[in-house]
Amino acid sequence: MRFLPLLCFVAILVSVAGAPAAAQVAARPVTGGHGVVASPEPYAAQVGIDIMRQGGNAVDAAVAMGFALAVTLPSAGNLGGGGFMVIHLPDGRDVAVDYREMAPLAATRDMYLDAAGKAVSSRSRMGHLAAGVPGSPAGLCHVQAKYGKLSLEEVMAPAIALAKDGIVVSRFLAGSLRGSALRLGAFAESKRIFLADGGLWKTGETFKQPDLARTLERIAKSGRDGFYKGPVADAIVAEMTRGKGLMTHADLAGYEVKERAPTVGTYRGCKVVSMPPPSSGGTALVQMLNLLEAYPIRRWGPGSERTLHFMVESMRLAFRDRARHMGDADFTPVPAAGMASKAYAAKLRDRIREVAGVSEAMPPAYPEKEQTTHYSTMDASGCAVACTTTLNGGYGCAVTVPGAGFLLNNEMDDFASAPGVPNMYGLIQGEANAVGPRRRPLSSMTPTLLQRDGRVIMVIGSPGGPTIINTVLQCVLNVVDHDMDIAQAIAAPRVHHQWLPDRIVHEPFGINPDVLRGLRKRGHDTRARRGWMGDAHGILWDAERKMMTAASDPRNGGRAMGF
Repeated sequence: MRFLPLLCFVAILVSVAGAPAAAQVAARPVTGGHGVVASPEPYAAQVGIDIMRQGGNAVDAAVAMGFALAVTLPSAGNLGGGGFMVIHLPDGRDVAVDYREMAPLAATRDMYLDAAGKAVSSRSRMGHLAAGVPGSPAGLCHVQAKYGKLSLEEVMAPAIALAKDGIVVSRFLAGSLRGSALRLGAFAESKRIFLADGGLWKTGETFKQPDLARTLERIAKSGRDGFYKGPVADAIVAEMTRGKGLMTHADLAGYEVKERAPTVGTYRGCKVVSMPPPSSGGTALVQMLNLLEAYPIRRWGPGSERTLHFMVESMRLAFRDRARHMGDADFTPVPAAGMASKAYAAKLRDRIREVAGVSEAMPPAYPEKEQTTHYSTMDASGCAVACTTTLNGGYGCAVTVPGAGFLLNNEMDDFASAPGVPNMYGLIQGEANAVGPRRRPLSSMTPTLLQRDGRVIMVIGSPGGPTIINTVLQCVLNVVDHDMDIAQAIAAPRVHHQWLPDRIVHEPFGINPDVLRGLRKRGHDTRARRGWMGDAHGILWDAERKMMTAASDPRNGGRAMGF
């Protein structure tokens, strides 16, 4: 590898101009000849590998991990949320699976506005009115039935066992629950389960979830009908009625999983396959790669002033287009193909100069939360899965369905409740993403596969709200342009620009001081954020060694495993 081993965040900054200090130590990637997984949580990683050892493929492992994360990572793993999955099959097909949450049939464009027409943000973020129709159970059951090798009962057995027998509360889980105690404590069932009835779960204790185990058993026995019909559906609707929410039996029974044509591009000889609308991630990623392909990123080097400047200018333009054009393509025209074309990038590139561009004003809309999760799988046949899933905010709307044991999402907050109203992140959205019945809110989730000669060479994705797209972009550049291994690519420092607010946000000590000064001279406003950015989990195919390598982000408590 040309890139020097990455240093720990607490280490002294590298003194050579242009060489970045690392966010964390880059551990060595794990390897596997039969299968590998990269997970945000250790229990789920073990589940994925165990399923592969039993003869399952990468899809079986991904489905098993998805259900396991509903038990072990309640802040983002879920039954009551939704997500996107990009799959490469051994026969060469690429599939994009959309199981994003949907607005209930009774949803209206102005449902989060007061009498004066002003947005009331609390309505779309906490409580029953914030919940969209969940898609995760339907999505996981769909891909298992169509692309898996094992039975649904086999791949769900580990999650059921984890819920029944309990998991050991980790430091990460204890801290996460403690940090959300105020929101969870506002709802009796959430307080009972996730706050130990007000006592808080402590590191090392065993956390059992019998209600969730019964829900999982119903799904394992009856497939999606075990969730969208029968006792679980009745419990959801009863809780919605009690809390004055909108979701009905008709909403649940009418939920649809959609297989879509992936967003496809190329970058330096690699085929890029990612998620189409209602995710903006794939289109924005391909657009930025198209813009950057004309520049000698490899020669400039990782973390250099010119690399960061041109990367940030590409981010600025992609997020501008995201704001103006993106939404649910089933309801509004979205020019995604044009936005992802090389011809459009060539025209757009004329706007990029050696100095910072200007983000012309457009009224901001509502934010996208950062508490999502991502995992990646690959098997020896070349089957690969990139899956990003979410409740939106951490622990969703904070409402747990009584007797069913799972939290509901607050995905309705991802709509532009009142286009033109400022938000906490300044993330821009337009009229195309307005609330409407059965619409799916715009997302930044970017599960992505890179391919060369018909073989998947990289599986990558991340949580992080609007930072997802840029996290994935930088991981791709680190591998393709800077020859990093997957652990180095994921651990390297990250920056973010989203058009408005017009500033570069970077991780603590993530940019060399001389580079920061150079960027400011070019006209950029730079700000260090307090915490890390993203939580990427990825896989590479090593063609020379005929081996898969995987790594989880050292910023959090994930794990990669292989065999």
